Amino acid sequence: MSKFQTGKAPIHLWVVGLFSLLWNAMGSMDYYMIRTRNIEWISQTPNIAPQDMLAWVDSLPVWAQLGWGLCVWLGLAGAILLLMRRRWAVPAFALSLAGAVAGLANPLLGSPPPEALAQGFMRYMPVVIFAIAGGCCFYANRQKQAGILR
Repeated sequence: MSKFQTGKAPIHLWVVGLFSLLWNAMGSMDYYMIRTRNIEWISQTPNIAPQDMLAWVDSLPVWAQLGWGLCVWLGLAGAILLLMRRRWAVPAFALSLAGAVAGLANPLLGSPPPEALAQGFMRYMPVVIFAIAGGCCFYANRQKQAGILR
């Protein structure tokens, strides 16, 4: 009898799902606060003036801004769908990954981020974002193939 038939979700689904939910909720909150120009939120980013951060975000091409939005909001939807054990988590995470690629390609193709966002741990954040988005997509697809997602 498969796990799908017994109705029990494996513990790793809850671990990955909750991690993904927290990660994507943080990304969604950051996106919302930056897009609504919340100066108090933006000023928490070390070594960068909020006006410089907003000027850089405003200079992003439409496709990069769209990619950023797809990445965070569909990542959040994918996490919720994964926890609900719905197969729609796979396309949500796939579109989130595509959004991450579009959003993160901009520094390579267009305007690099302000210097403060290219120092310390922030320097590696694009790699972390891409790795987590790709990992969530891969994991959801594997769970769909295993019959865990309905």
